[in-house]
Amino acid sequence: MNRAARTLVILGCVFATAAACGAAAPAQPPPTGPPAVTEPGKVGPLHVQGRFLADESGAPFFWLGDTAWSLPLNLDRDEVVEYLDTRAGQGYTVIQAVAIFPQAGGPGPNRQGDDPYRGSLDRLAVTDGNDPEDDEQYDYWDHLDYIVEEAAQRGIRIALFPVWSDDQVGSLLTERNAEAYGEFVGTRYGDRVIYVLGGDAGADDVEDIWRTLAGGIAAGAGSDVLMTYHPQGDQTSAEWFDGDDWLSFNMIQGGHCRRYDIRQKLVSSTFGASSDKPFLDGEPLYENHPWCWKPGDGYSGAVDVRSDAYWSVLGGAFGHTYGHHSVWQFLGTGGRPAELGARGGWEKALTAEAGGQMRYLRALMESRPYTLGAPADLVSDPGRGAGRIQANQASDGSYLMAYVPDAREFTIDLSGLAGPTARTWWFDPRTGTARRAGADGPAEERTVSPPDDGDWVFVADDAARAFPAPGTPVTAS
Repeated sequence: MNRAARTLVILGCVFATAAACGAAAPAQPPPTGPPAVTEPGKVGPLHVQGRFLADESGAPFFWLGDTAWSLPLNLDRDEVVEYLDTRAGQGYTVIQAVAIFPQAGGPGPNRQGDDPYRGSLDRLAVTDGNDPEDDEQYDYWDHLDYIVEEAAQRGIRIALFPVWSDDQVGSLLTERNAEAYGEFVGTRYGDRVIYVLGGDAGADDVEDIWRTLAGGIAAGAGSDVLMTYHPQGDQTSAEWFDGDDWLSFNMIQGGHCRRYDIRQKLVSSTFGASSDKPFLDGEPLYENHPWCWKPGDGYSGAVDVRSDAYWSVLGGAFGHTYGHHSVWQFLGTGGRPAELGARGGWEKALTAEAGGQMRYLRALMESRPYTLGAPADLVSDPGRGAGRIQANQASDGSYLMAYVPDAREFTIDLSGLAGPTARTWWFDPRTGTARRAGADGPAEERTVSPPDDGDWVFVADDAARAFPAPGTPVTAS
């Protein structure tokens, strides 16, 4: 495409200091009403409420994300629709995408032949008009606008990375231009997106660049927008920014190796960070990913991905992000070679086993009040590594859950339930179905055994609450 006639908008004002992001909101109780329904075209702003996120009405919101880092770069308009239709049908509520991505063929040009900038962030390639039929109007940022709008029409929010930090922070993004670029992005997208700073990197020695970018976003979008930071594997944003007002919630990256104990400590330390902010894993083990990037060691399977998800959510996270190693790079587009041992095209990968099963995690959590507390010591022998059992008990004693990856028998204490009688269930994270685990009985210690081989979630309710079967949607009263 001929883009020579494009008008370049110069980001003129570079502020001397980062703008303040406002005072921290007072602590609020967690939402307990029916979950937020992601209706087409209705994706209003979210806010932090206790350990969770809630919409404007106070209804809780479950973050079920997908890592689609190179979406603005590698898919055309028709493919964007195909991708979003599939993920919407699978129950995803958030898509994590990067505005300026240096991998998977980036940072540009994209499929339309457009670049996000010319030479530096001071010279963003922005044109007048946005007609997709006119190459001189429809630019890189118009295509990102289209993605945000199409996602909203499907009830999905975009978690937007203004820039991917790996090899770009301190060079492309600097203290000199970070505020102006942040204000450009914040003004353009307002509270229609969730802002994620970072991008697979720690913040050592560049904290002020990120704080400056956050100040610019707040100046452009308003101080009430949600922001977080995406670190490197085995890291948490709490290491650098937990006390910062701009950081709405913490994000960890569980990573792509078999470091089970490190991941467990990462979850527990982030839950226990001093500010008590919500958190989630923004990049866990991808499906069909070579272990530690070594194809000779084999590839992750569906149970590995499910385990990461249930360990994290029952560890206190307010949601979870899924990823597939072929989808984030949209393997098969543009004739690019596979990166980092990926295999198989992105369209087939959209129907991978665990990717479709993440909806059952969301359904399980939305079938109970949003009152999970700290990871609970309820199982007498939880084990370690790939077979570790993770339990959590609602702060009001209305229910508890325990995820067992390997179908082994275990002993669990039900005495923390609010009532004297427990109603117990087995929930299958592979199918989203639930069955009773025997008749109602005393809320006391008991030994339980999963129905068959595979991973299961044991659910015990205060019988007096008469909850529906786990995974059954809760309706408004």
